[in-house]
Amino acid sequence: MADKRVSLPAKLINGGVAGLVGVTCVFPIDLAKTRLQNQQGAQVYKGLLDCLAKTVRSEGYFGCYRGAAVNLTLVTPEKAIKLAANDIFRQKLSKDGKLPLWGEMLAGCGAGTCQVVVTTPMEMLKIQLQDAGRLAAQRPAPTPAQAGAPGPSLVAAPPARPAFRTSATSITLDLLRTQGLAGLYRGAWATLFRDVPFSMIYFPLFANLNALGPRGVGASCQGNGNERAPFLQSFLSGCIAGSVAAVAVTPLDVIKTRLQTLQKGEGEDSYRGILDCIRRIISREGPSAFLKGATCRALVIAPLFGIAQGIYFLGVGEAVLEAMAFLFH
Repeated sequence: MADKRVSLPAKLINGGVAGLVGVTCVFPIDLAKTRLQNQQGAQVYKGLLDCLAKTVRSEGYFGCYRGAAVNLTLVTPEKAIKLAANDIFRQKLSKDGKLPLWGEMLAGCGAGTCQVVVTTPMEMLKIQLQDAGRLAAQRPAPTPAQAGAPGPSLVAAPPARPAFRTSATSITLDLLRTQGLAGLYRGAWATLFRDVPFSMIYFPLFANLNALGPRGVGASCQGNGNERAPFLQSFLSGCIAGSVAAVAVTPLDVIKTRLQTLQKGEGEDSYRGILDCIRRIISREGPSAFLKGATCRALVIAPLFGIAQGIYFLGVGEAVLEAMAFLFH
């Protein structure tokens, strides 16, 4: 890695590996975030820890990973598109090797716009699977009369907990059959309005934080030069920038989550669009509802970008390319 820039293929491999590792580590927190954001009337969960504890108790440990397969499948192309687009836009907007703040923000805007192609259907499917347990928990448990008194009964008692049979494949086929491709892109505008501001905040903030302090030889995941910051500095810069950007766009994430949720609990609102969603949330739940899941988002995004910095620092992408060149040369 010394004295050479990180190639685009290596960046794509690094981004994909970082996404896979990161999703595996923080997905339970993301599941809690989705369930907390979707709560409107009945408060099934009191917070992050309560949500995780109740999920494990009612659905088992792997219940915390409902929907993870969708993320693990699509996170690599999502990261690849985002990193490649940001890299291309930064190169196009750079002048004499320097990129002004407005150029950094514009490059982030372009990267956020491009990734929506993959992010929207990924989020659409993931949210349905993540929220299934919350909807099941809202259903009333069978009463003793329903369960039947001791002794023989001709009526079978209902199960104490409904079985989860929803899968990403069945949801996809149903949406394609009933709504066409547009069904998978429900909430695309809301996703765009979340991801573009996030990228516009994250990329410039990370670049400027990462530029502080001493420099070493090599290449960083966002830098285009031959110098890079020490690992701890890059790690903390990624965590701070990711947390700030995540919390800043939480209101937009709440709107996106509500619009993309297909099944609602009893007494919960359905929305006709972004403006209708904003109006109903303010009137029924108050402005504070737009910050639901903010802590969860910070706890998810910060490690994700910290892990990404670790992957880049270790040079996983470069090692994979060198191994492939050795094997196929």
